[in-house]
Amino acid sequence: MKESQVTMVELVLPNDTNILNNLLGGRLMHWMDIAAAISASRHCHNIAVTAEVDDLSFNEPIRLGNIVSLRASVNRAFNTSMEVGVKVEVENFKTGEKKHSNSAYFTFVSLDSVTGKKMPVPQVIPETDEEKKWYEDALIRRTQRLNKKHGIIHN
Repeated sequence: MKESQVTMVELVLPNDTNILNNLLGGRLMHWMDIAAAISASRHCHNIAVTAEVDDLSFNEPIRLGNIVSLRASVNRAFNTSMEVGVKVEVENFKTGEKKHSNSAYFTFVSLDSVTGKKMPVPQVIPETDEEKKWYEDALIRRTQRLNKKHGIIHN
């Protein structure tokens, strides 16, 4: 699991913000997708494309001049797909204060570059207690996603 981990750092510049000087949501989603794609490709040693993104909530505003750290890791691999978790932390460089801003789970699929067909991916080997929790929780989320896709809803 460690080998797939990616840390990406961005500085929020004027071109990244809206008229309130807050980071554009689409820009953050773009950065998250890039971090997740690198993590997925690093894990499967192949091209990996975004298939799905779970709910993404904007919990904490990210302002002009903030430092944004994105941490991505493959939580679990299935047959041809992988769940990649991305955690976003925002830092005020003047005060040093850091806050968790966003998190999301991305599903990536490994594709053959010639045929475009789905390719099998290697399994994830969790080592730490935290990684084992991510691994187990990924299966629960996958089951929920598949149930939702097939119209099976449990209350």
